[in-house]
Amino acid sequence: MWPFKTVKSIKESGMFDGFIDWHSHILPGVDDGIKRMSDSLEVLRFYEDLGIRHVWLTPHIMEDYPNTTAELRARFEELKKEWNGKVELHLAAENMLDTLFEERLEAGDFLPIGEDGRHLLVETSYYTPPIGMDELLDKVKSAGYFPVLAHPERYRYMDEGDYIRLKELGVLFQINFASLVGGYGDTARKKCEWLLSKGMADLTGSDLHRLDATQRMIALKPTKNSVLDNLREVVSNGGKFH
Repeated sequence: MWPFKTVKSIKESGMFDGFIDWHSHILPGVDDGIKRMSDSLEVLRFYEDLGIRHVWLTPHIMEDYPNTTAELRARFEELKKEWNGKVELHLAAENMLDTLFEERLEAGDFLPIGEDGRHLLVETSYYTPPIGMDELLDKVKSAGYFPVLAHPERYRYMDEGDYIRLKELGVLFQINFASLVGGYGDTARKKCEWLLSKGMADLTGSDLHRLDATQRMIALKPTKNSVLDNLREVVSNGGKFH
């Protein structure tokens, strides 16, 4: 049993040792995340101190941030040239299920997540699902990818029945660990706890957008022992891909 009651913070618990951050906005200057290269490097040094060994850079691709694959790869190469630490960097994208996504789906133009290149990190509006969401997810699978839904606990329109239906459709779930300490409100926290209790969480990540958020990572404190036991299992597995 992980000794949560004696742990003052998640950092001190050692949870981040060998951790894979599956969702971050650390690639500088491409979306609403980190803006400057110097800040990206500072975040990565902080990650190294925590013991994190792999981070997936998942900038937005959406109508508000119509990043192209070529542009993101070029920026990624710039970051890799500047970074000389132990944290291994990987490039993917967080794809909004919007009209731009449908165009890219038709063109087969994606930055998949995971070493096998068979998974797509996707998101929707927090308030309403896209029209024909299930059919769109079926198209993703028909194109040869497994959809990974980013932070399902944060979608206000989703309830337990929606999560069960999406799981039956073969969708994987990536939760934000900050949700467990109320980082996105009480409703998101309760949904995240429920997903963990049902074994529905497949991946976890920081969804980090700002340099100052690193200090909040240090201060994250455990909530329920049972919830964090479940979270630790997800983290220890390194991610449960098909």
